[in-house]
Amino acid sequence: MTQDFSQIPAPGSEPDRALLERLQALNTVGTISYVLHLIVAVGALIPGGQFGPVLLLAALLLDFVKRGDAQGTWHASHFSWRIRTVLIAGLLYLATAPLWLLLVLPGWVAWFCISLWFLYRIVTGLVAMNKGLPMETAA
Repeated sequence: MTQDFSQIPAPGSEPDRALLERLQALNTVGTISYVLHLIVAVGALIPGGQFGPVLLLAALLLDFVKRGDAQGTWHASHFSWRIRTVLIAGLLYLATAPLWLLLVLPGWVAWFCISLWFLYRIVTGLVAMNKGLPMETAA
């Protein structure tokens, strides 16, 4: 699932080994983070499958810690994409939590929609990363 960056030559010269190793390491971290987010997103859609808060916090912490390593590369947009996705989803979950007090159905529908959006963003990011493409800067 990870992309091999050893075939990308630097323009007009031999590939810069340090840059290639850095991109390979960032790709590995990104894949781990996206997979953790994906597990959480799928778990949020399954009734009773709410096992993901610990995995989500681990992925978010990984993204915050490793984000500085990605500065100046196309991976930086993916770190921002994942962090922004989690923060927006968290705020939406908090904002719609009172719907659970009204009736179960409105709360379930709202959280299901948020979870679908979260899953869409994670899959979109994972696909783009595996193609070696940066994410758009707009949310």
